[in-house]
Amino acid sequence: MPKLRTLCFLLILFLCLQASAQILQGRVVSPGNRTLKDAYIVHLSTDHHAHTTDFGVFVLPGVRAGDSIQVSHIGFQTQKLVIEDPADEIKIILQETPLELGAIVVSRAINPLNLISKMDLQTAPVNSSQEVLRKVPGLFIGQHAGGGKAEQIFLRGFDIDHGTDINITVDGLPVNMVSHAHGQGYSDLHFLIPETIERIDFNKGPYNADKGNFATAGYVNFQTKRRLEESSVLVQGGRFNTLRSVAMLKLMDQERNNWYLATEYIGSDGPFEASQNFNRVNLMSRFTAQSERAGDVSVMASFFDSQWDASGQIPNRAVASGQITRFGALDSTEGGSTSRFNLAADHSKIVSNKVFVKNRAYYSRYDFELYSNFTFFLEDSINGDQIRQREKRDIFGIESVLNLTEDMATNDLNLQVGAGLRVDNVRDNELSKTRNRTETLDTLQLGDVQERNIYAFANLELDFGRFILNPSVRVDAFNFLYQDALTPLYDPKTATKAVVSPKLNLIYNFSDNLQAYLKTGIGFHSNDARVVLGIDEDGSQIDNLNENILPLAIGADLGVTWKPAPRLVINGALWYLFLQQEFVYVGDAGIVEPSGETVRLGFDLGLRYQINDWLYFNGDVNFSRGRAIEEAEGEDFIPLAPVVTSMGGLSVRKGPFESALSVRYLEDRPANEDESIIAEGYTIFDLNANYRVGPFTFGVWIENLFDAD
Repeated sequence: MPKLRTLCFLLILFLCLQASAQILQGRVVSPGNRTLKDAYIVHLSTDHHAHTTDFGVFVLPGVRAGDSIQVSHIGFQTQKLVIEDPADEIKIILQETPLELGAIVVSRAINPLNLISKMDLQTAPVNSSQEVLRKVPGLFIGQHAGGGKAEQIFLRGFDIDHGTDINITVDGLPVNMVSHAHGQGYSDLHFLIPETIERIDFNKGPYNADKGNFATAGYVNFQTKRRLEESSVLVQGGRFNTLRSVAMLKLMDQERNNWYLATEYIGSDGPFEASQNFNRVNLMSRFTAQSERAGDVSVMASFFDSQWDASGQIPNRAVASGQITRFGALDSTEGGSTSRFNLAADHSKIVSNKVFVKNRAYYSRYDFELYSNFTFFLEDSINGDQIRQREKRDIFGIESVLNLTEDMATNDLNLQVGAGLRVDNVRDNELSKTRNRTETLDTLQLGDVQERNIYAFANLELDFGRFILNPSVRVDAFNFLYQDALTPLYDPKTATKAVVSPKLNLIYNFSDNLQAYLKTGIGFHSNDARVVLGIDEDGSQIDNLNENILPLAIGADLGVTWKPAPRLVINGALWYLFLQQEFVYVGDAGIVEPSGETVRLGFDLGLRYQINDWLYFNGDVNFSRGRAIEEAEGEDFIPLAPVVTSMGGLSVRKGPFESALSVRYLEDRPANEDESIIAEGYTIFDLNANYRVGPFTFGVWIENLFDAD
């Protein structure tokens, strides 16, 4: 009996203790009531922890009255609190401090490099949408065709062209265009105003279940500000009649409701003999409302319109012979116009102490027209080889994601389950031969494309303390339809395909400042609908349909993030990526066509060093070796695939003075399969400096500082 009474007493005591432990719910914000995502909250008695969501909300189980928690976020002072009543929802206001690497705790994030990119963005801000992608460590871009065309992207041994193997989104709104008139995955990011960017979320490789099509070499998601700290006006002017102006205006600034408007205008003649006549207008507005009953709602609307002329690419021999100068053109009528309207709404709500739901819906209206001339007079010696690519597109999408947090005896569990739909309706997808933009000589392709993507994914994080296990899986189903407008009959061609993409990531924290990981996963990129359906240049359907409708990418990363000193962070990774089907850009046809299997091996190395409070260094070096598997040795080079890329910079922020020197390097690379032709690399330096006087900032920006050819 005494033993039984003792057992009953211990059981009652345990139940009482359990009953006294509750789930703490709260929100973390800045002094201006700006919600802080990825703040780190730790229960000091148990070491259980939580991160805040997009809306600054966190849920921390197992908290009792009198317990202490610690809240931290990069760029803010760490704060300790004693919880009086866990049943009360708390609001924690963190005070801002200068950004420094010393505040980064490597073990507190599955992807600590996102914190590093935040440092890069704030220590050396960008001044154009062309520059924002360069803030992704290891990503290299080049601009061509007058500034209006989407950037050329290089990542992990890929010449991605304009987006074939990288998934790009803005607040979850897709940027990549499927079955695009110019090329598969075309990603025009020019509707994004750089000053509205709050943070950059990215990862390399096919390892994230919530990222689907094109997420093979990696993904990038730009998150815009939910609230403005203050209104501002920016005016920049430069050579070649260059003008850029930006206005950021607070229209409403309440504790739970806010609304702002951002506008941008850019115009330039460019450095070429034939004026670029480039101009772009951007408008963006965002309204956010927070309600305990209805949850958080954010609505974003944006519009951009751009026109430009381009000098185009030119042959070296024409310059060497004196026929034209480096800044001349053989066809000065190249160029184009494009516009895009976006409307997106996000809704999030805490269903219970352990369940959080986020919903998203979006619509985009897109128009595109591009004139190019890749071969000048090779095919048509009289009229020239100019082509026109154009389309009109509507994109609809919805997504719902449920987040579940569970505090278990030996580990913490986070489950994310989501599903969504994207529909692209493309009208008049066209490829035509033209002359001087004004005359259509021959229409090669013209038709309507409809492409649907239904998907679902599940992502599980099991936190065992030092060890994190992250299995996930994604399922995508596609339906492709193409109606040829050059035939008199209504006879749409259709195809369907589904793909399952499992992933498994293992993360081990040796200490707060040393994290190692092994990431593995399968991803995919879809093919153009006309390739999927076997549509020939004349519009007819080829009998043997392309089997690789959704070519797979199989990848693995073995890496480490190490903080050997308080203000020094080093990251490195060895990686492997097999691609079931490569994309190759065909310049003389102005299209992207698929080829065979490829494999790439490489390593990434990054370093961030805050030398003192006001001097910051960042550098990334990336090496890759890519080969076509099905080709003979010596004839298996992947044309234009980068071998070595490197980016770095030195930033100064001291009182009212700010300056940054940046450099990017692209090594020589093979331009054809046997490396008999080399695409020459280059090194470019840029410099900017600013000085604040009261509410005004005066500065200078120099691109290509040393005038490299």
